[in-house]
Amino acid sequence: MDLRIFTEPQQGASYDTLLTVARATEDLGFDAFFRSDHYLKMGDVSGLPGPTDAWVTLAGLARETRRIRLGTLMTAATFRLPGPLAIQVAQVDQMSGGRIELGIGAGWFEDEHTAYGIPFPKEKFARLEEQLAIVTGLWGTPTGETFSYSGTHYELRDSPALPKPVQAPLPVLIGGMGAKRTPALAARYAAEFNVPFSSAADTERQFARVREAAEAAGRAPSDLVYSNALIACVGKDDAEVARRAEAIGREVPELKENGLAGTPAEVVEKIGRYGAVGAQRFYLQILDLSDLDHLELIASEVLPQVS
Repeated sequence: MDLRIFTEPQQGASYDTLLTVARATEDLGFDAFFRSDHYLKMGDVSGLPGPTDAWVTLAGLARETRRIRLGTLMTAATFRLPGPLAIQVAQVDQMSGGRIELGIGAGWFEDEHTAYGIPFPKEKFARLEEQLAIVTGLWGTPTGETFSYSGTHYELRDSPALPKPVQAPLPVLIGGMGAKRTPALAARYAAEFNVPFSSAADTERQFARVREAAEAAGRAPSDLVYSNALIACVGKDDAEVARRAEAIGREVPELKENGLAGTPAEVVEKIGRYGAVGAQRFYLQILDLSDLDHLELIASEVLPQVS
């Protein structure tokens, strides 16, 4: 079971803070550092000093880390045109020496689009489908050949399809709870399927849909990695769990119901429940980025028992 650290910088984090957490992620033995791709805070937080761009951040971290994998959970397809996105991700993969993963989704938070003048189209899922075809098509085109695409929303003519990422193929992550279109898209394009913030029972149902879609597409279901994203709030005892829950404005019972919260033993037991329904990887959503002791506790008391 891989454990990855997942941050939400739109809630309030500078690049320097993210770098500190990424270095701790690497030093403590976690598999990867991921971040959300949002431009507006959510909920009753200050959001200061303001948003950081996901791919600018990852470019910096690519040069300042050596081992951990880096990626987005999830880049919004509404934020970037597919051609420039393919260039950005390929370049950052080169800068990292081949450690980048592209998590991509349709985009959903209308307010952040309005706040920064980003169009918020109605046909978001259809645009995501075309973006995946274009990005993977550009990367997969042999060097020296050109790539063209004619869709409803995007058109490319005789693109040189450069630059190429180091990885061939570069892993693409798709996630969500859609019953039909999302599993079908994952079966066609994804190296990994992620279920965000859901119960083990709902996870099991969604993993089954993805496996069925993979088989229908002529692909072995085992070709994909199956993962979960859940909030983490771990303490050496109940008092420490309560303190960490208060720091992020959440209640302990709710966190235990909906996330990975409690003592290390409790969290290991719950991870096991998800593992029993097919989860192979966890993205631990860490909301208090100043609490590096939290990461150290998970690394010392949880990671050895599940990896």
